[in-house]
Amino acid sequence: MTHASAASPEILAFGEAMTMFVADTPGPLAEVEHFHRRIAGADTNVAIGLARLGFPVGWLSRVGADSFGDFIRHTLEAEGLDCRHLTSDPTHPTGLLFKARAEGGADPRVEYFRRGSAASRLSPDDTLSVDFGALRHLHATGIPPAVSTSCRELSWHMLDNARAAGASISFDPNLRPSLWASEAEMRETLNAMAARADWVLPGLAEGRRLTGLETPHDIAGYYLDRGARAVIIKLGPEGSYYRGTLAGREESFTQAGFPVAEVVDTVGAGDGFAVGVVSALLDGLSPRGAVRRGNLIGAQAVQVVGDMEGLPDRARLGALEASLPPLTP
Repeated sequence: MTHASAASPEILAFGEAMTMFVADTPGPLAEVEHFHRRIAGADTNVAIGLARLGFPVGWLSRVGADSFGDFIRHTLEAEGLDCRHLTSDPTHPTGLLFKARAEGGADPRVEYFRRGSAASRLSPDDTLSVDFGALRHLHATGIPPAVSTSCRELSWHMLDNARAAGASISFDPNLRPSLWASEAEMRETLNAMAARADWVLPGLAEGRRLTGLETPHDIAGYYLDRGARAVIIKLGPEGSYYRGTLAGREESFTQAGFPVAEVVDTVGAGDGFAVGVVSALLDGLSPRGAVRRGNLIGAQAVQVVGDMEGLPDRARLGALEASLPPLTP
């Protein structure tokens, strides 16, 4: 069955996918001779993670009509994503990035080549064939609105139409300060977008930067007061904090993280966390079950090289969760 005749995907993500070259050896990128090719993009990481767990996921974006764009399309389709809304742009290239191999759990250096990319040309016009009425869930991040003015217009269009259609929305701020004209513009825009979402998933440092508040409790309250139903804050190795109202019950708690013997690559940990939380809430799990799954998949993500290689399929996730002790209230 072709995508054109298949049912519209129930879950949709959008943004910029890039071809990534990961250094084979540690050291400055200028001295690395060999790289492995992969794909990168916070939005695609989450889309791939949800698809591996069996959800019908669609991807909306643009790539260049070039070999790197073909590579991204083939990779995403091999992961089970519905790419009917992925456009090949004949006049703008696919974005690239190069990632160093870090040691000792440090964040790797990343160099981007995305200016003028096909994805930076995304706009509301790219949604003309989207059936928002069929949408169950939209995952959004703060990256597309930082990439270009037209991408920002697309982000608002996606959030407003998904909300009007009654779909649930998750929003990960995923701050990219260097892409914004000013700190104030970043804060104002992303806080307004988070207010459109049901589930807001900032890191603690991100929440502090966006709200000016210090504690997880107060940061969560900031977004709950503006319309979010639940706020789940990533605390790094310590785990995560939840505050919100789901199924008519208001609660807040901190869920401990999972110990990791060796951190290989920190990039993608937050995306793995989002995969865990969003998938669990879509599966109907309790907030505690959702946060624990977020911690669990986030811990898996940092143990391998690559942004999404550590994301489990449903069988692997089932085995991991079966080994855990029962949740305590």
